[in-house]
Amino acid sequence: MKHTIGIADMKVSSDEGDTLITYALGSCLGITVYDPVARVGGMIHIMLPTSTVNPEKAKQNPLMFVDTGVPELFRACYKAGAKKERLELRVAGGASTQNNPEDDQFQIGKRNFLMLRKLLWKNNVLIKAWDVGETYSRTMTLEISTGEVNLKINNQTTEL
Repeated sequence: MKHTIGIADMKVSSDEGDTLITYALGSCLGITVYDPVARVGGMIHIMLPTSTVNPEKAKQNPLMFVDTGVPELFRACYKAGAKKERLELRVAGGASTQNNPEDDQFQIGKRNFLMLRKLLWKNNVLIKAWDVGETYSRTMTLEISTGEVNLKINNQTTEL
């Protein structure tokens, strides 16, 4: 079954028939985690780097922010049977919202990826693969049966 992950949304599954998909990753980050032994996978679509910009919104929906959403994703995967030492993490998105990245004064995409890397580094977690930056949108899918992550960019699909 195909499950669509919206903006500031997350899904974790251990059903080998499931595919998780998120669309329109611009400055947002799509993050997948997968345990190949337990065959548990999860995906989150995150908008902003830190919850400090709006603590009230973070309380309502922690999945909106890197610093609060990523821990939620990991906890949900652990609850479903995943083990930290086996997790494979892949990331896509983090694009500039301007055609010329130099004109992107807020640099949300870049800041999202930097915050994620800091958070993962503090927690001793490595990123297996990433496709971030540039100025184009991405669609990301995770196959629960295999852990395969694919990106669709400008109607071209590639494995991440």
